[in-house]
Amino acid sequence: MSERCDSMTSTSDLDCSRESFSSDCSSKHCTPSSSPPKPLTLDEVMESARDLSSLSLAHEITVNHSFHIEPISLPQDSLWKLVRDNVHKAFWDILESELNDDPPEYGHAITLLEEIREILLSFLNPGANRMRTQIMEVLDMDLIRQQAEHDAVDIQGLASHIITTMGKMCAPVRDDDIKKLHESTDNIVTLFREIFRVLDLMKADMVNFTIVNLRPVLQKQSVEYERATFQNIVEKTPNALKYTTSWIKSVVEELWANVSTDQTPGKEQKSVPGPFQILSVAFLRVLTWDYNKSPLPETWITDEMRLREIQWKLQQYQAVNEVLLIVHSTIGGPVQGLSILSDRLKRMTMVLLDGMHSPDFDLKEALEGISVQICCELNKSLTERNYPALTAALQSTLTGQICSITENDNPIRSLVEDRVQQYFMALICDPKPQAKLEQVPAGLTAIKPELASIGERFISLVNYNKSVYGPFYADIIRKLLFSSNPPAGNQPQSTAQESITSE
Repeated sequence: MSERCDSMTSTSDLDCSRESFSSDCSSKHCTPSSSPPKPLTLDEVMESARDLSSLSLAHEITVNHSFHIEPISLPQDSLWKLVRDNVHKAFWDILESELNDDPPEYGHAITLLEEIREILLSFLNPGANRMRTQIMEVLDMDLIRQQAEHDAVDIQGLASHIITTMGKMCAPVRDDDIKKLHESTDNIVTLFREIFRVLDLMKADMVNFTIVNLRPVLQKQSVEYERATFQNIVEKTPNALKYTTSWIKSVVEELWANVSTDQTPGKEQKSVPGPFQILSVAFLRVLTWDYNKSPLPETWITDEMRLREIQWKLQQYQAVNEVLLIVHSTIGGPVQGLSILSDRLKRMTMVLLDGMHSPDFDLKEALEGISVQICCELNKSLTERNYPALTAALQSTLTGQICSITENDNPIRSLVEDRVQQYFMALICDPKPQAKLEQVPAGLTAIKPELASIGERFISLVNYNKSVYGPFYADIIRKLLFSSNPPAGNQPQSTAQESITSE
C-alpha cells in the first residue's frame, strides 16, 4: 500500500501548551500513534488500502466542487476494450441465437432479466416499497422460469415494462434516451443492449446525485472524518508518516543551521525556529516540490494533482513575467506605459508557453519562437508610432536574454522566483491572506491576476491541510525540536508555544 495521504490545522488544532510539546501525552483522536511498528497482516494491508481510498474519495468530494463520476469509457484500440467488446458480442450473439431457436431458449434472457431487476432495485430509496413491489411482481424470476418451460415468456412485454420503469426513475437528462427506447423498432436483442447502455448512464447519474447530496454533510464533518481516517492508517501502517517526517525534518535542520551560522559576536542573537515558522517554510517547499527526487509527504497525497497543476501554472506565469521584464528593460522608453502592447505580448507569450511542464516541451525552442514574435510585434508598434525599428543587434540581444532564462542562475529568473516566494510566504504567514492576494511584490505586476488566482487556490489547500493534519505536524515538530540540543539560552519551548497559538 502507498505510505502516503492528504491535507492540515487551525489555531485550535495546533493550540498545545508547553506540556503537550515536551511530553508524549496527547489524545489518540488528535495525534499520531507513537507505538512501535509491527508487521502487517494481509487483512490489515487491505483495510489500510480501503481507508486510504475512502479518505481520497471523501477529500475529492469535499474540495473539488466539480467532481463527478463518468460512465467507464475504455480507450479506443486498447486491449481491455477489445476483450470487453468481444465478450459482450459473444453474449449478445448467444442470446440472439437462443431466442431464434424453435422453440426458443431463455437461459441467457433470464440471466439478463435478473441483472436488470437488481439494477432497478438498487436505484430505489429505502422507503419506495410500492415501486419495489411492482418490480418484483413483474420481474418475478420464478414465474418467468415457469413460463419459459412452456414457451410463454413475453420478452417484448417485459422489455416495455422495464423501459417504463426506467422512465419513472431516471434523471430528466435521460428522458430523450427513454423516449428512443420506447420508439425503438430494433430487434429484441438490440433493444436490450440499448437498455443496458441507458442503465449504465443512470448508474452514473445516481452516483453523482448521491455525491451532490453528500457534499454538504462531508464539508461539515470533513476535517474530523479525514483526520480520524488518517489516524487509522497511521496506527495500522509502519512508517506511515515517513515522508512527512522527512519533509519537516529537513526544514528544521535548515532553520537550525541558519540560526547557528548567524551567532556572530556583537550581533543580536537570532531566535530559534518555532512550529509556526517551520510549518510556513515547509508549506512553501510544497509549492516548488521536486517530484523526481522525493514523493510528496503522505499528508499531501490527496492533493498531489492539484499541487502539480498549481506548480505548472506558476512556472508558466513566472516565465511570462521574466520575458516581459526583459523586453521592458532592454527596449526601455519606447514601450513603457503601453498597456495594450504589454497585454498583447503577455497573451502571445502565455499561449506559446502553454504546456511547458510536458517532458517533450522544448523550452529553448519555444523561447526562440517567442523572441521572433515579440520582435515582430515591437517593430510593428514602433513603426506605427514613428520610432525606428529594432536593429539586428538589438533583436539578437533581446533574443539571447530571453533564451537565457532557461539557466538556473539567470538574474532575472532568480529575481522573479525570489519575489514569487516572498509573495506566497506572506500569504502563508498572514492570518487573513485574502486581503493580501492583490499585493504582489514589485516586478510581478504583469502577472498580478494570475498570481492572485493561484495564491487563492494554494492558500485554500494549505489552510484545509492545516485543519486536518495539524495535530500530526505538531507531534512531529515537538519530537524533532526536543530530540535535538538547541543553543544555550535559546530554549524553544516558549517560542514553540507562542508560534502555534499566535497563528
